Amino acid sequence: MIRIAAPLAILALAACSTAEEAQVSAPVSLETVQNAVRTLSSDEFEGRMPGTAGEELTVNFLVEQFEAAGLQPGNGDSWLQEVPLVEITGSDYAPLTVGDLSFEQGSDWVGVSYRQTPSTSIENSELVFVGYGINAPERGWNDYEGVDMTGKTALILVNDPDFASEGLEGTFNGRAMTYYGRWTYKFEEAARQGATAALIVHEDFAASYGWNVVESSWSGPQAYADTGGDGSDQTAMNGWVSNATAASIFEAAGMDLSAMVEAASQPDFEAVSLGMPVSTSFTNSYRRYTSNNVIGVLPGTSRPDEYVLHTAHWDHLGRCTPNDEGDDICNGAVDNATGTAALVGLAQAHAEAGATERSLVFLAVTAEEQGLLGAEYYASNPVFPLDQTVAGINMDGIAIRGETRDVNVRGGGKSELDEYLNTALEAQGRTASPDPAPEAGYYYRSDHFPMVKRGVPMFYVKSGLDLVDGGTEAGEAAEAEYRANAYHGPDDEYDENWNWDGLMQDLDLYFRLARALGNTEDWPEWNEGDEFRAVREESCAASEKGC
Repeated sequence: MIRIAAPLAILALAACSTAEEAQVSAPVSLETVQNAVRTLSSDEFEGRMPGTAGEELTVNFLVEQFEAAGLQPGNGDSWLQEVPLVEITGSDYAPLTVGDLSFEQGSDWVGVSYRQTPSTSIENSELVFVGYGINAPERGWNDYEGVDMTGKTALILVNDPDFASEGLEGTFNGRAMTYYGRWTYKFEEAARQGATAALIVHEDFAASYGWNVVESSWSGPQAYADTGGDGSDQTAMNGWVSNATAASIFEAAGMDLSAMVEAASQPDFEAVSLGMPVSTSFTNSYRRYTSNNVIGVLPGTSRPDEYVLHTAHWDHLGRCTPNDEGDDICNGAVDNATGTAALVGLAQAHAEAGATERSLVFLAVTAEEQGLLGAEYYASNPVFPLDQTVAGINMDGIAIRGETRDVNVRGGGKSELDEYLNTALEAQGRTASPDPAPEAGYYYRSDHFPMVKRGVPMFYVKSGLDLVDGGTEAGEAAEAEYRANAYHGPDDEYDENWNWDGLMQDLDLYFRLARALGNTEDWPEWNEGDEFRAVREESCAASEKGC
């Protein structure tokens, strides 16, 4: 049975535990955090690419730091959870043919196989336009209703049916993307429906990036969590077609792309066969290798089998395109040595403050940059049962730009975690700002999400932009400069002159949230109608001692 407290009760309990704990506990050590960021982002660690010497150094450092902080090994007697990975590389692509049309790989379409097979062949597969490819019973929406997709190729629109709205109201939350709008969901649902292949129609605004990003990201080696079964439960091929390619296909079928997009946005939309066969083929090479998640736990005092989770990814890109000075190490100081260092600093602070009633778990995951693979593997093979995991906090790229008056909330309005956040922010004298780009679906793009889609409520609260020194204009400028000059490049390096005040402000917030969640008996729930409420309810109903 799910235990749901009234919002005011949650607020009162969270406020009490948060305020009391924050007043009596030791603060997070700036020296500890600085040392961790400096070490993890040093050239010696070579950019922390999984499967390299940089991983070995990183894992050893984290084990040493977790143990020194006072944690216990999180995976039985081990600090590590092995994560089997598989890398698949497609080559020798034949054109994608749709009826009498022929399209070139790269410029017109991209496709990969999630299956570990030496070759992929799609032959005369019927092309079916399934709108946004959504099956959401709680929202009264099923684009696949009445269609048997066995042996067929699904042509799918990116984002949600109401993404073009100006506001945040609508069946799918208006401008704010739901998980149903993410390309990952669309491929998952196509596989569940039995489709042979799935192709998503790209559009710059709806996807929040250009075709160049799709082309580069979906070419070359693709890494996946090796969860067993050689990927046989996936479609034979997943891919994208450019907007121009999609327009040509609809025109050949006697239809108009814009008109079909409008039709697919209506609740009475029905999938339609385009009356043309799809064919292509390519070869696959693949290799398997093993990386590691690092896990420590601070056991709870009275309810040790209930867990509050902290996540951050330790990996980065390794060696990359050199900058003008010839530096080819992507050190990842902000992304995500800061979040990894936060795990260490928070672990130390909680241990010094004394364990909470629930156990606090600190999970440093691998291969985020390759697609949340370490987090996905943990969620598929949880060391601590997900139905006994109360909630969690994800830390990814903590900004270093000074104190702020606000935080940026991704995933706000989805669960009762909002009440905990509001209480902690009030104690700090800060406010919550909404996601500035809700259409981009950032809540679905970091390491908390594999747990979220299995029902665990998670915070993803980012550094604010309203700087105490300079306001929002200065904050936006600092963020833009980082994105343009350092993000995913060799210049994301440690700087002894950084202003750490804002980062420490954020760590204080995360500390307060964990203390509140660790010392309450409540189980925060997803809000009514949220896309993850049903899976949590199902998980809880099957549990004897969890939520």
